[in-house]
Amino acid sequence: MAIGFYFSPAAMSAAKYDECIAALRKAGAGHPSGRSYHACFGSGDKLSVFDVWSSQASFDRFGKTLMPILTRLGIDIGAPQVVQIHKVMTPPKAAPAKKKRSSAKPAARRKAKKKR
Repeated sequence: MAIGFYFSPAAMSAAKYDECIAALRKAGAGHPSGRSYHACFGSGDKLSVFDVWSSQASFDRFGKTLMPILTRLGIDIGAPQVVQIHKVMTPPKAAPAKKKRSSAKPAARRKAKKKR
């Protein structure tokens, strides 16, 4: 079952958040295995983060990369609120594009077939 993690630090600006994301990408953890959803929201210096993870173990593995970065940037995220996820709803995937049909008119296509 998926697990949600809600972080509401006392203070986190967009600039600090963006620095953290850049450092995670540089460390190869921009899109960590096990995380299915990430959102950062809020305004000013009061941004919060909500993640959905496949398991506590996946989140713990990511934490080994995340926590030193947060410490270096001076971001104290505090203890997260952890919740079991009942359901995650995502939009359906787009259907594959259909093959383009000939731009010739139907009668012209029939004539072309007869000549072959």
